[in-house]
Amino acid sequence: MRFILTHPMHTHPYNPELVTGAGIAAVAAAAEQAGFAGFGFTDHPAPTRRWLESGGHDALDPFVAMGYAAAVTSKLRLIPNLVVLPYRNPFLVAKAGATLDVLSGGRFTLAAGVGYLKGEFAALGVDYDERALLVDESLKLIREIWTNDCVDFIGAHYEAHGITAHPRPTVCPPIWVGGNTVAARRRVVAYGDGWCPFAAADMLARVTKTSTMDAHDGLVAGIEDLHRRCDSAARDFANIDITFNGLTGTPGTAAFNADAYISEVDRLARLGVTALQVSVPGDSLNHAIDAIEEFGGSVVAAVSLVEQLKEMS
Repeated sequence: MRFILTHPMHTHPYNPELVTGAGIAAVAAAAEQAGFAGFGFTDHPAPTRRWLESGGHDALDPFVAMGYAAAVTSKLRLIPNLVVLPYRNPFLVAKAGATLDVLSGGRFTLAAGVGYLKGEFAALGVDYDERALLVDESLKLIREIWTNDCVDFIGAHYEAHGITAHPRPTVCPPIWVGGNTVAARRRVVAYGDGWCPFAAADMLARVTKTSTMDAHDGLVAGIEDLHRRCDSAARDFANIDITFNGLTGTPGTAAFNADAYISEVDRLARLGVTALQVSVPGDSLNHAIDAIEEFGGSVVAAVSLVEQLKEMS
């Protein structure tokens, strides 16, 4: 099991310590030292005030911020949570991702989603009702741009003839698709290397325009559906990453129980989950770093030891 940390800028207003170069460097370095496999940022370039005041959060540009984190780490993968693909032209996403991958020594994973904030789509001049088709075209194009020296494509929104974009990644970065819907899992099988579901009760699912999901029956059903789709498409399910976001328990809080969390990690691993998104408190830089270090010692190290012992037995 791998653990991925999202930068703890998850409130509005945010703690200003978290948006300094020193703050990002400290969080990234702490995550790498604690044994996290990945680190990333959310994507909200133009959120509405209404959303922010209703529980939303501010955000840095994920590619710029991941570039900064890449410069102060050497092993940590750069994994956004998530890039909203319809907000950007796929050639620009491919260029930013390739640049980050090349400069980081091959450490970029594109985790991407459809998006749901109508006001943000409007501000960016993107047709909300076309977002699903935009994602499908973007996912197909981005892989082509990263692997093909002559990209030819005619779609409903994008057209390219003889396009070559260098520098290209030495190895095509993994593409993970976020979302709880059947459509998200279809995209994983058609275009991706991983699926990123998240815990969403009825209210959150309605707000984010996705299907309800929990870490139990909902996740099991989703994984079974993904497995069937892989079999039908002759894709090896064993090569698909499943990254779950929303396992109960927040490191750095009084209620966090490391033993209970580890038990859930083991259960999810047996289901086929390969990575977990982790959130830590963002009320101060010191608190965030303390929580990262605590999680590294109480969970990451313990899970790693158990996995090593299993491999030896």
